[in-house]
Amino acid sequence: MAGPDPIIFHVDMDSFYASVEVREHPEYAGRPVIVGADPKGGLGRGVVSTCSYEARKFGIHSAMPISHAYQRCPDAVFICPHFELYEQASQSVMRILRQYSPVFEQVSIDEAYLDMSHLHSFEAAQEKAQEIKNEIREQERLACSIGIAAGRTLAKIASDHSKPDGLLVVTPEGAASFLAPLPVEKIPGIGKKSARALHEMGIFTIGQLAFADIQGLIAKFGRSAVVMRDLARGIDRTSIRIRETSRSLSREMTYEQDTRDIPALQRTLDGMAQELAGYLSNERMMFKTVTVKIRYQGFDTRTKARTIEKPREDFLTIRAVAWQLFSELYDGRLVRLIGLKLSGLQSGDRSQTKIDDFSDSPPPLR
Repeated sequence: MAGPDPIIFHVDMDSFYASVEVREHPEYAGRPVIVGADPKGGLGRGVVSTCSYEARKFGIHSAMPISHAYQRCPDAVFICPHFELYEQASQSVMRILRQYSPVFEQVSIDEAYLDMSHLHSFEAAQEKAQEIKNEIREQERLACSIGIAAGRTLAKIASDHSKPDGLLVVTPEGAASFLAPLPVEKIPGIGKKSARALHEMGIFTIGQLAFADIQGLIAKFGRSAVVMRDLARGIDRTSIRIRETSRSLSREMTYEQDTRDIPALQRTLDGMAQELAGYLSNERMMFKTVTVKIRYQGFDTRTKARTIEKPREDFLTIRAVAWQLFSELYDGRLVRLIGLKLSGLQSGDRSQTKIDDFSDSPPPLR
């Protein structure tokens, strides 16, 4: 005899960076707010990190060149990111969420999944979700959207559909009818290439996908076609994944002018390393892998990663590995962007780093 349906929450903070900025500056409320690079009067470089819903009405979205965003809405409030502020807000929100379920998965700075199956009914789940929304609003003065379903993927679709400041319950009985009119692109994992292939097969909505010929889908997409069609029919077996290494941290800097100033590039890496090390210290986390990214003039992007033997959390380790990767990666061309990422994050006992473990000087460039 089958047990009760699982109940999964997907909690997604609404336009998180922009909302935190508005919280800190109430005078921005109701105005288009764009967090990203300095637009420099439309001549700036870099991209939009995120923007408020008022800005989205102008067609502005994440990853759009900041110069294009300025052209669309020059009267917007443009703000350079304050990552430490956003991380502090994220920590506070996640502390609230962890109180509601022991089965918790944070997947980014502004979204998480909760297994709320202990509530036993979707009616009780809806009440509890409203309680969560109220607590986040009262304690953090921020809005979130919550999707509730029997599976992880459906819960994410539901939260996205309910934005902003929404709450949507998709029961197992109502899942297929909820999904049917939505475009296939609403299914996480179906990107532009897969959507184009489905469109060529005459499949544009999830409802059409639900009744598509399975052999034709398998011929095009392989084994994943079965999961794809099951999901289109409202059958979602995805659950919360409890992983010690569920997140990565990264920082990037786009220069106003392309540069080959090596000391300046290394100073940028130092600043990123310092910021990431501070976050690790606050969260009592360690990393295993360091990645450096360099984007050269002409958007040619190269990356190089190194995994260390034992997890660490300190600035000196991050800087030493980052400098070494930079020296191996840099080929003398003009640099447009440089980035630093830490991955393989985990919690646990931290070992003390000795000052003399690492050199204070950058390795020689080849």
